[in-house]
Amino acid sequence: MSGASASSAGRGVNEIFDSMEYGPAKEDGGAAQAWLERHARSFGHFIYGRWVKPEGRESYPSKNPATGQSLACTVQGCSSDVSLAVKSSREAFVSWSALPCHARARHLYSLTRTVQKHQSLFSVLESLDHGKPVQDCRNFDVPNVIRHLYYHAGWAERRDSEMKGWRPLGVVAAIVSSESPLVTLSWKVCPALAMGNTVVLKPDTRTRLSALLFAEICAEAGLPLGVVNVVTGDEDFGAELAQHPDVDKVDFTGSAERGRALCRGCAGSGKALSLRLGARSPCIVFDSADLDSAVEGIVDAAWSSAGQARS
Repeated sequence: MSGASASSAGRGVNEIFDSMEYGPAKEDGGAAQAWLERHARSFGHFIYGRWVKPEGRESYPSKNPATGQSLACTVQGCSSDVSLAVKSSREAFVSWSALPCHARARHLYSLTRTVQKHQSLFSVLESLDHGKPVQDCRNFDVPNVIRHLYYHAGWAERRDSEMKGWRPLGVVAAIVSSESPLVTLSWKVCPALAMGNTVVLKPDTRTRLSALLFAEICAEAGLPLGVVNVVTGDEDFGAELAQHPDVDKVDFTGSAERGRALCRGCAGSGKALSLRLGARSPCIVFDSADLDSAVEGIVDAAWSSAGQARS
């Protein structure tokens, strides 16, 4: 490159950095905005296959963290909402757990295909609500959700032959953090459904919309009523859900402080408890590992979604 052309290119890059203008993304935000408008930008809980908006509840605004723009209002649940959702899951568990393994697998395959059909909508909505780049949602988050659904649909089909003696626990309370909320949701929901459990999901206060969309997609895919319920509320609401006497397992992702509180609250109840807390950085690398791949994977895991993600 000649000195003149190099200088010209340099000025162009400098102008881009000065303005911080981005080129248009190939995703069209119209579908996400249309979905929000169809619901009048106001959401309740999703219980037993329908929207439930209890009267007298406080609302919480979901905002685009990149712009501060209000996306929608969601409801702050209370104890009676927890009881309604858990009751719905308990009733659905009776028939869902009794289905033959191949029948549950068919439901999960149907759910997978329906998520695939709406993957652009999921990508844009997750980007708007969470604030992460839409390319991360498009290239990593939503494909990972789809892979988890396919993988666990296979396990649903093979449970009795490959996992003899395993039986479902019952109602699972899945409490999700704001870190990659859609992916974290799939980590909890997919194996629970595959093994014959039902789920009451509580997303993080700041990132609720993709979970509410997922609940609606479950209904569209024909998942039986009450198998997946989504309720919204604050941290104390999540603790009420976890400690409900008809919840058989608590699967929590969040801070170590809240994890310790859940341990204390569930102690002696007989509930199964899975905690994914802070301090994810420690890693064990074996002598036989490909060190270049190990280092790259560790760096990606430690810094993705924190502003230092590789392009």
